[in-house]
Amino acid sequence: MTRIITDFVLSASSAFQNINYMSNNNYCVIMSGGVGSRFWPFSKEEKPKQFLDFLGTGRSLLQGTFDRFKKIVPIENIFVVTNETYAEITKKQLPELQDHQILCEPMRRNTAPAIAFATYRIKAINPQANIVVAPSDHLILNEDQFIADITKGLDFVENNPMLLTLGIQPGRPETGYGYIQVSKEEIDGISKVKTFTEKPNLELATMFVDSGEFVWNSGIFLWNVNTIISAFRNHLPDIVNKFEEGKNMFNTSDEKQFIGEVFPFCPNISIDYGVLEKADNVYVNISNFGWCDLGTWGAFHEVSQHDDNSNTSLHCKTLFIESNNNIVATSDEKLVVIQGLDGYIVAESGNVLLICKKSEEQRIKHFVTDVKFRYGDEYL
Repeated sequence: MTRIITDFVLSASSAFQNINYMSNNNYCVIMSGGVGSRFWPFSKEEKPKQFLDFLGTGRSLLQGTFDRFKKIVPIENIFVVTNETYAEITKKQLPELQDHQILCEPMRRNTAPAIAFATYRIKAINPQANIVVAPSDHLILNEDQFIADITKGLDFVENNPMLLTLGIQPGRPETGYGYIQVSKEEIDGISKVKTFTEKPNLELATMFVDSGEFVWNSGIFLWNVNTIISAFRNHLPDIVNKFEEGKNMFNTSDEKQFIGEVFPFCPNISIDYGVLEKADNVYVNISNFGWCDLGTWGAFHEVSQHDDNSNTSLHCKTLFIESNNNIVATSDEKLVVIQGLDGYIVAESGNVLLICKKSEEQRIKHFVTDVKFRYGDEYL
């Protein structure tokens, strides 16, 4: 198995580990409900990528995310939002959490309803809470800098009624990430957002990078609980009105029934599109903590060690012959011999083998849809 970058070490300086450094007003919401279809067949519905040890550390992506944030906020202030299908595996992987810290969506309705759910739960506990919302599948290489940036962000949103995102200085014209255009207006060294752009084509991404005005959108957000509820009220009233109806049920025995009743009527919309792209109080802290969104096989290839011909592998022994720029992954310690391939993904798990051009990996989601249509759920 390819060894992953050794800088990915789940440790931080002792100064940040001091519990006295943490504020009881600071909370973390880890988003962990996705199915990771772009990593199919390695990531399947019964065990999506966030529950897998992609990095060879002995910890899943979800566990690695939890390990980072427990050094920033008290463990009792960490919540995981996931689909109710994954409640048990979440409990198994994060035994430090109590059941009430695992917020189960009865169905997938994108990130805006999920974040509203977590927001109202936390507000019922602490009406002055500051919240950081983060995906469960990111790679962070410089953890000390990450902790410093998150702490700075929590202080910022505590003192300013703003919505904050972390932006990453782009190293290349990446078409798989969203972009943020940064304005010259600042508060405490943190810049106001001018525009958001979702996953541009290569030509546009190149223009963004060359201009020096754009950063990658990390998908990590920070805000005070009252600021985000006000933003929901202004931009997604359909969601906030439904949650307001049952605000007294959060953190009570009636919460689960209420969520089951209200979620089907929430629009299927992301927090980015529904709130952040419309709000006029969004700011971005430009960060550089060695970030990678492990959303695709290509992203995995970038952070993996390669042989001299840019081949990499996961969970298998490999022999590459006359082959370049490939990714090979299997579900156990198989020996895989590859000859004459250039720029391919070869991924095997259980009863599925995928062979796909690396340059066309965005089509994997369509392959999954086609498989479901032709063969049902057996291979998903």
